[in-house]
Amino acid sequence: MRVWNSIMVTLLAVAPVSLSALAQAPAAAPAPATSATPAASGGAASTTTTAPVDGSTFAVRLRDLETRIDELKEQIRRSRTRLSLLSDTILAGGIGGSRAEIKFANDLSNAFRVTKVTVVLDGAVQYNNADDTGALAAQTEIPIFAGPVPPGDHTVQVLVQLRGHGYGVFSYLRGYRFEVKASHSFTLTEGKALQVSASVYEKGGVTTPLEQRPALRFIEKLRGITEGDAAATPAKGGSGAGASGSFSVGAGAK
Repeated sequence: MRVWNSIMVTLLAVAPVSLSALAQAPAAAPAPATSATPAASGGAASTTTTAPVDGSTFAVRLRDLETRIDELKEQIRRSRTRLSLLSDTILAGGIGGSRAEIKFANDLSNAFRVTKVTVVLDGAVQYNNADDTGALAAQTEIPIFAGPVPPGDHTVQVLVQLRGHGYGVFSYLRGYRFEVKASHSFTLTEGKALQVSASVYEKGGVTTPLEQRPALRFIEKLRGITEGDAAATPAKGGSGAGASGSFSVGAGAK
């Protein structure tokens, strides 16, 4: 009897454990379903990254790239401009380099009236003004250029247009227009400043016909950049010599 009671107690103790295990076993079965979730998610991501780019999207991206390239070009241009200004500032401060000063002078009599002046330095136009009212003719001296110029050989070209303004027996000159042009070469050295004066004047004497008198001449004045002006020296060709050039005379309206 005692042995039977011991067996029953043992069975009752083991039974709750087995029932608990059986109750928990079905809950573990759905585990494979959870592993399918990452796979589905991974498939969606792969579809997103490989989606083709349509034409409108490509055009937008291309325009954005072109805009960025234009911005870079503008930045490069501004950088070059700043470097050029910095170089000019250093040279203007007298730290090496050389300088040139160019001016135009009107030494004509009242028989002629200047109507146009054009000055070109090394192929670049520095001054170009046309006026037939008399305002341009009234200026006896016109500053053209003043600034740093690299040492070496340079060329200045001048063109002057005139209108006859004769009176009395020379009143016929009012129907004539003249053109005088000439070029002049000069050399700049390191640490020096050169002033070049281009003046239109009347060559010859009292026996020279008025229509043959207009001419151009150049006068150079050399000085150190940090020094005062030196004495004026005639340009190449001798004192008072007209620079090479030509002029034309043609009938025109008053």
